[in-house]
Parts: sequence; structure tokens; C-alpha cells
Amino acid sequence: MSAIRVLLADDHALVRSGLRMILEKFDGVQIVGETADGREALALAESLRPDVVLLDISMPDVNGIETAARIRKRVPETRVVILSMHAAEEYVAQALRAGASGYLLKDATPTELEFALRAVARGETYLCPRVSGAVVEKFLQSADGAAGPLGALTPRQREILRLIAEGRSTKQMAAQLGVSVKTVETHRALLMDRLGIHDVAGLVRLAVRVGIVPGDR
Repeated sequence: MSAIRVLLADDHALVRSGLRMILEKFDGVQIVGETADGREALALAESLRPDVVLLDISMPDVNGIETAARIRKRVPETRVVILSMHAAEEYVAQALRAGASGYLLKDATPTELEFALRAVARGETYLCPRVSGAVVEKFLQSADGAAGPLGALTPRQREILRLIAEGRSTKQMAAQLGVSVKTVETHRALLMDRLGIHDVAGLVRLAVRVGIVPGDR
């Protein structure tokens, strides 16, 4: 497999240096460039075409949210992971609306950074646990209460949510429902998109809170 090509964008030189030292220890990861501001991050993304941009949310000139939106528009094949000190739901929502594929807090461990990087490079979306929890809480506090987010789901998507929360694998779900693995993956992607929850842990927490599965799972 080809190396995951990464562009670093953070206005703090020490942070970039630390990230570089960590990333250089990961197998199959290549740092192709780094910058301290959003405008140059966009220019480098256009010229270097990295697989992933690790992008600070707070930068001079053009902030990370706006930079993410511009990168996704001009270089759609490049995935963006937002790095932030903020776990509040509004920041996460802004990042996802801008087209970010991941949201990682700056106190994350190197192991989580690597997991997020590889997940996003595979085309998945990654939200760190503290962030996904905030997103779930936002749904549960909506005007319609717990029924709010589930109201947007089809019966099959609710069934997929239940099976995910029960710990079933994709193959097990496909066998139980009598459909292909690809069909299950499609339902799961649509489910996550409609709920705005992009990791399994977040889906499980929601399923427990709304009573789809028992809370002792």
C-alpha cells in the first residue's frame, strides 16, 4: 500500500514539531509539507494533493473551519482532520458542515492520532470519544427529545442501529438480515450521516439512552 501523505497546518511551531515527531514514527505515513496559516494550507493542499490535512482550528488569516471548507471544495479527494482544544458541540458541528472528515482534540494520545489518521485515509469519519459524546447529548437535548434523531431513520436503519449496539459485525448483520455486506455498509453510512454520529461508540451510547438496547451492554 502507498504511504498516507499528510500536510500539517498549525500556527504553533512547537506543536507542528511535536506532530511531526509523532507522525514520523508511524509506518506508512509521509509528511509532505507544513504551514502556519490557513491560506497557505489551502495553497499547499492544491499543489501537493495530500491524502490528509491535519488542520488546527485556530489559525491567523483564515481559520481552520473556513480552510477545511475551501480544501474540500477545491481538493475534494483530500480528507481533513480538525485539531482543536474545544470539545463543545458547536465547534464539532461547524467542522462537519465544513466537510471535515475527523475531529481530534489536542490532548489525544499518539495511538488515537494514528487510529484517526488511518480511519480517515480509508474514507471513514472519525470523532474522538469526548466529541462524539457531545454530539449525542446535543441530539438528546433537541426539542423532540430522544425521538428526535430516531425520527429521521427508516425502520431498516433503526434495526441496523440496534444490531450495531448489540456488537454484531457487518457480516453477522448481513447474514441475520439476509442482505449483502455492501448493503449493510450502505445502511450504516446513511444512518451515521442522518444522526451526525460518525463512530460506533457514539451510536451505542445513543441506542442505550433511547432504550433500543439495555444499558448494561
